[in-house]
Amino acid sequence: MSNHLSERAKACIAACLKCATECDSCAKHMVGKESKSACPACCVECAAICRLCADAVTADSHFLKQICKLCADTCDWCAKECLASGHDHCKSCAEACRLCAEACRKMA
Repeated sequence: MSNHLSERAKACIAACLKCATECDSCAKHMVGKESKSACPACCVECAAICRLCADAVTADSHFLKQICKLCADTCDWCAKECLASGHDHCKSCAEACRLCAEACRKMA
């Protein structure tokens, strides 16, 4: 990562990219499985927002605070939905979402 970024920004980018990867994995594992919640749809949406947020932090976007807040809110929703799905693999996704939401709130 670029040296011009603060440690807080670097942590946010790392959390967003890890969350996007976990969400992609969770969505892949949900193919053909029933869910008691919005998982895997939330994972697809969350992964996209997390990648957008990582890009926004890197670019020091004019809308950075709004994007980080949206990402945190999306991650909170996805964590809740993944935990409610009842599948073991969703737990690591929910944890990555929780950590990402925390990192994004520090940037918002």
